[in-house]
Amino acid sequence: MTASTFSGRTRFSPRTTRDAVAVETPAVRATSRIVGAEDGARLGALATPARELVAFARTEQLDPGASTEVTLEVPLADLASYDDAGVTGHRSAWVLEPGTYRLFVGPDVRRAEPAGETVVPELRVVAQLEEVAAVRPEAAFERMTLRREADGAATVAFEAVPTATVDLKQRILDRLPAAVDPVEDDSASFTQVLDGSLELDAFIAALAPEDFAALAYGDVTMDSPLGAAGNAGALGGVTERLRERRVPAAITTDGPSGIRLSAYASLLPCGTALASTWDIPAVQEFAALHGEEMIAKGSDMLLSPGMNIHRDPLCGRNFEYFAEDPLLTGKLGAAVVAGVQSVGVSACPKHYAANNQETNRIFSDSRVSERALREIYLRGFEIMVRESNPQNIMTSYNKMNGVWGHYHYDLVTTVLRGEWGWDGSIVTDWWMRMAPDPDFPALRDSAYRVRAQVDVLMPGSMHHGGTEREDSIMESYRAGADNGGITLGEMQRTARNVLRYLQRSGIAERRSAPDAWDGPRGERRAI
Repeated sequence: MTASTFSGRTRFSPRTTRDAVAVETPAVRATSRIVGAEDGARLGALATPARELVAFARTEQLDPGASTEVTLEVPLADLASYDDAGVTGHRSAWVLEPGTYRLFVGPDVRRAEPAGETVVPELRVVAQLEEVAAVRPEAAFERMTLRREADGAATVAFEAVPTATVDLKQRILDRLPAAVDPVEDDSASFTQVLDGSLELDAFIAALAPEDFAALAYGDVTMDSPLGAAGNAGALGGVTERLRERRVPAAITTDGPSGIRLSAYASLLPCGTALASTWDIPAVQEFAALHGEEMIAKGSDMLLSPGMNIHRDPLCGRNFEYFAEDPLLTGKLGAAVVAGVQSVGVSACPKHYAANNQETNRIFSDSRVSERALREIYLRGFEIMVRESNPQNIMTSYNKMNGVWGHYHYDLVTTVLRGEWGWDGSIVTDWWMRMAPDPDFPALRDSAYRVRAQVDVLMPGSMHHGGTEREDSIMESYRAGADNGGITLGEMQRTARNVLRYLQRSGIAERRSAPDAWDGPRGERRAI
């Protein structure tokens, strides 16, 4: 059998690189081929990999001996590197260093051939950001890097990792949200929000602090009686008070390889199998079918796709995740989210972020430089968020540089909601580690996560498998904002995130029957 042949030509513009790649199949059998574009290493202040995947596509099925042309577009900004140390003169910025940028095309890294190059004459700042989630000084370490000799030869080197310089407490205080002035309006209903006759903030103004707190917890246990048997839990209208206001409950189900319920459901390919196709349209079509089965089975939120990087082959949940490459991860994650949400239900990508081991997962601490975090572990999430806008995201169990994912203000509020402009709802992974806030003594547990803008503790109980909910949000609120407690504006912000998801979710339309608000399985326990 002869191998497929590839040839490419590249056109450059100030903002975009365009590769036109001709693909010819062997004259043996019909097949489709994967084409990738890679950026080559260059000399500069920031070490860069020898090759980096920057675009890919899969051809349509070709008859033996047939050929086709594939166009791959790469924004020049996607070739930028993140400077977390200021070695380019621009700390906390994505920069294009001056130099020659070479592109290679082919079916894999070993067979990729030069396709063109462009010269960036002077340093260009692509995006000036702010320091986030940096390593704390007391946990500093030396990171491996790459040094190139004068002749271009690569050698392994080590350098001190940049450490945190930002006063996180002051950053949080400077960005506390304003409160909506409360009003007494017992007639305000979420149905009015859905039909457009009442603004969401007007509905929020009519709710009590206890309602805001309730919206920040799931329905305490898995297999909530508000949904189909075997569900992973419910959120939203989990109290009688909220359901009287016509706030529906959203039913969640695992997961990445098919719906998990106490019922028959399709067993579907796992994330790694989907990524192996390199076929974005096919994965999106597949995910839409998955969404249709969700509707048939009574699921509103699919706890999928898994978005973590294959950092180590021993990770026990690698099968849920797509790949070791952030571009492939982000593109396939976006395809799954877009497919599921195209039929009116919600995806919930996970686990945000740097969740790369199962052993000791609730105690492990991912010590990672800000550059590695942004270029590898957050990059797939960023691509997925910008391209598919998921309605929900799930945090991770692990710590990142000393802070658990469900308390991580910088990752959730500064990056996800601030830099990326995302306004969906965030849930914890199932249960979480209870802890005090080291910066605010009046905050602990769920009050601590609400300040980070992690909206809902799932499934809602204090302990793994428990049946009781802790009440730290209301305890902190009663302590008073002047004493460092959670503010009304923060509680309303979390409620707004959850209600905005419910507003967009289509749940009320899917549950149009009069008795649907009481749950499909009859009697409710009082909460």
